[in-house]
Amino acid sequence: MSSLYDFETWEPLLRLLRTAHAQALAVPGGQVSGNIGRGSYSVPVKWRYPPPGRAMLLSDNQEEHDAIERVRDTLAGAGVTDIAFTVEIPPNGAAVLRLFDRSPAVDPGIGSSVGALTLVEGAVPEPWRRLPEPAAGARPAPSVDAALLERTLRERIPDAIGATEEEIAAAEERLGLSLPEEVKALYRVTRARWEDWQDDYEAGERVLGAVGFELCSLEGLAVADLSYRSYFRWEHAATGAVLTGPDDAVQDLVGSPGWIVLGGTGGGDMVAVDLTPGPRGHLGQVIVLDHEQSIGASLWAESLTDLVLGPERNWYTGHRWDKRPVTAIVHDQSIGSIEAAAHPALEVLRIGAWSGAPLSLAPVVRLPRLRTLCAYPGTLADPLEIAALTGLEFLELAPGDWRVLLDAGAVPRSLSAASIQTFGREDPRPIVALADEILALWDRPLITETVVNGDLGPSS
Repeated sequence: MSSLYDFETWEPLLRLLRTAHAQALAVPGGQVSGNIGRGSYSVPVKWRYPPPGRAMLLSDNQEEHDAIERVRDTLAGAGVTDIAFTVEIPPNGAAVLRLFDRSPAVDPGIGSSVGALTLVEGAVPEPWRRLPEPAAGARPAPSVDAALLERTLRERIPDAIGATEEEIAAAEERLGLSLPEEVKALYRVTRARWEDWQDDYEAGERVLGAVGFELCSLEGLAVADLSYRSYFRWEHAATGAVLTGPDDAVQDLVGSPGWIVLGGTGGGDMVAVDLTPGPRGHLGQVIVLDHEQSIGASLWAESLTDLVLGPERNWYTGHRWDKRPVTAIVHDQSIGSIEAAAHPALEVLRIGAWSGAPLSLAPVVRLPRLRTLCAYPGTLADPLEIAALTGLEFLELAPGDWRVLLDAGAVPRSLSAASIQTFGREDPRPIVALADEILALWDRPLITETVVNGDLGPSS
């Protein structure tokens, strides 16, 4: 068995936790919990802060850092991405450490031991299954002028090394599509290879200034399909929706086989030409995929020619938060009733903080497209009404509401994924047990628990 399950691996961290939470742990049954992953962690140690005017240094909390890194190093050696834990340390020091190995069907939690549960192998939320509508009637913008674009770029970067026709043809074969004439003209001027610049940063800056964004090499061209936004959390993605209006220039999608990534803005956002534009868009228009958004893209310019000739423009047009009536949030400060949210097009219903009487789901029972329901604790008048929502693919509830459904055998079998709402540092044991009950209904791998005992000695 890996040293991840050795008491010695955890002992330095447990001693720090006992010092930080002595009062809570001294109470019979008192426990402290946390999560440690290779990329991040949530552990309630007591950090020491520097005096005003000085930045925090690693040495300020060296002991805490070393204790956590000791566990993280062991995670890597065991091939484990993350682990949740809870520990009881009574005054006599007889520690009981419980380690919860995440099932491959369970996402890492955010401030919780358990994230979303994938109940159907390989399932993804509805927005990730949406393909672009055909753009048969789409035409290039009037501003498209590949010859003018090429002349302009050659004037701006006369010393650039361009791609050959054979190299351009190889890129097309690799991508499995024909590149727009503007893109070919761009790469005939510069193939944007770092080795061509021979570590000359100014040469790269000249290309950036000439084109208007950080251009990737011809070999770096890629299609922004779903793999470009492959990492998502079910509990976030399931509450999103794809909604392209008749006046939209860009189709509201997660990814498209017609989005060809040419480079980036320098801030993590991708620049692409769009071969699957929206109803009001143009074939080959320039779009930006915001790295903070998992759905949609922003129109930057109607063509590459337009962008290069007039680069002083802002691609950011604001996020499209309101997608009613497809999504709805019933909340004290938003929609005031389930009746007001009910609409034949409704796909996502979220019930947030609510000070009124508990709500009935009756108004949305027969809605044909409702696929996601998220409800805060205490907001549902009768959780068993959920059983009548036969099209749900994602359900997020508080533990008490899940308990009602499980006890009644009323968990919707249409679900592809589920989530348990938790708030704060709750004892992970009942949450893990609840998650395992839900997973078992679909014969999915369960979260396993390992108990490790050790002696820290009496409190001083």
